[in-house]
Amino acid sequence: NPEDRWDCIQAFYQLVNKESDGPQVATRLLAHKIQSPQEREALQALTVLEACMNNCGQRFHSEAAKFRFLNELIKVLSPKYLGQWAPEKVKDRVTEVLYGWTLWLKEEPKIQEAYRMLKKQGVVKKDPKLPDTVLVPPPPRTTTSVFDQEDKAKLLAKLLKSNLPEDLQTANRLIKHTIKEVRCTALGIRLVLVILMLVPGLIFDFFFCVCVCVCVCVCTQDSINHDWFS
Repeated sequence: NPEDRWDCIQAFYQLVNKESDGPQVATRLLAHKIQSPQEREALQALTVLEACMNNCGQRFHSEAAKFRFLNELIKVLSPKYLGQWAPEKVKDRVTEVLYGWTLWLKEEPKIQEAYRMLKKQGVVKKDPKLPDTVLVPPPPRTTTSVFDQEDKAKLLAKLLKSNLPEDLQTANRLIKHTIKEVRCTALGIRLVLVILMLVPGLIFDFFFCVCVCVCVCVCTQDSINHDWFS
């Protein structure tokens, strides 16, 4: 298809969540499609992969973080395997995906190890510049999303406390993504309140101040009949 069909993508990751062997079957299928010689097909498969990472939770993370799947991604980049003829856009996107995972999933050592190996071997020359927002603009959120609101708040608080530039850049991307993602409901206000409780005394930058103000002001009218703490 020339365009990404988000209804189909959503149906795919919902099926992954539903089936007991969903992550195992999905990663095998996606690995095959990502290695396609057809650029568009490979890019679409990477879009579906990111949608699954955003919406399928820890079961899918654990499967994607195994060397069995990571090696299939590495093959797309390595000149010893598919790297000589894989489209450049596909290789760039795979590099972005792997680098993004090293920032978001630091608790997965195999991802970190795989990316370090690619840099050590010179397959990846330098860390890519990630988009300002999450690679995949997700459809409406589901209860099985990788980050529920409290988890996202804790992650953001941890990143904002860090002195590492890459952590602060990741926090900035998460804030921008939250702005787009939160539909200014009572849940959005709850997220802001949790962040404020987790990071007492935090000096917010201008962008985050705007985020808080917009969420609170717009939600006031839409959420007046909601119980925020139900």
